[in-house]
Amino acid sequence: MSGLKNKLVKVAEEIDFSGVAYVEENQESFFFQNGYANKQDKLAFDKHTRFGIASGAKIFTAVAIAKLVEQGQLDFQSKLTDCLSIAFPHFHQDVTIHNLLTHTSGIPDYFDEEEMDDFEELWQTLPMYRVRSGADFLPLFQDKKMMFPPGERFHYNNAAFIVLGLVVEKLAGEPFAAFVQEHMFDPAEMTEAGYFAFDKLPANTAIGYIKDEDEYRSNIYALPVRGGADGGVYVSASDMARFWDALTQHKLLNAELTEELLKPHVKVDEETSYGYGIWIKKDAGKIKKYYVVGFDPGVSFHAAYYPESKRKVVVPSNHGAGPFYMVQAIEE
Repeated sequence: MSGLKNKLVKVAEEIDFSGVAYVEENQESFFFQNGYANKQDKLAFDKHTRFGIASGAKIFTAVAIAKLVEQGQLDFQSKLTDCLSIAFPHFHQDVTIHNLLTHTSGIPDYFDEEEMDDFEELWQTLPMYRVRSGADFLPLFQDKKMMFPPGERFHYNNAAFIVLGLVVEKLAGEPFAAFVQEHMFDPAEMTEAGYFAFDKLPANTAIGYIKDEDEYRSNIYALPVRGGADGGVYVSASDMARFWDALTQHKLLNAELTEELLKPHVKVDEETSYGYGIWIKKDAGKIKKYYVVGFDPGVSFHAAYYPESKRKVVVPSNHGAGPFYMVQAIEE
């Protein structure tokens, strides 16, 4: 990994990167940090700093569903109507768990990333301080009409993962965060991970920042107080590396279900497919990497696992952009 630090210093300066980059390969690790976890107090990042990871958390929801499949409580082809008694008056009766996991359900979204670009607009009708559970998101999409019939096409959908979180709660009989803690964070030894509330953040958690012209403000009024199953997790970079280890070593799911999770279920473009809660990049027909990404106001994230080398790369940031370019530099 010689020379990597100088390369990342240059990129970080060019893009005003704030966050960390963590790489593990061949029992070696590399840690890089730039910027501040708290700008006002000039607190630097360290290996244990927690970051919000936005949609990077969808993989945990997918693993939670797969764990319920492993327990025999449902099947990937189970219909949503057989799993939840919540009324969705306009949802198609044939929407399956598989559809929800692969963004092919066609259900209405509460934040359609192909149509909207300002996440803060959501809270004009539903105050963000009232959103503390998956059920609290329902007024944003529950009564809307389907976008297309289930299975017709890929269309990224945050609400689908909110619904999956509600399925986990119903079948497991416990809060979603508790189920993930028990079946993922604990066995993977992710000691800094959790679904924390904005008004109860633990020590050493990076504050997210939004840039307004030449100044930064915190993202406290831009996101729900507590995120849902579509993106409410905080992790440290080393936590995420441990997750990749636990997943690929079958500590979270058996080999058959791990393979199903990582299978390219839906083709997104010539190089990219989507599994269950995870992106898959191919090169010359061979899987080059598995990865998860996340973007929210004051949050950006990219974490990747490269199966051939078993390399793990984790880049969280408390700015709204940056990890893509850092990962690109690491991959060069």
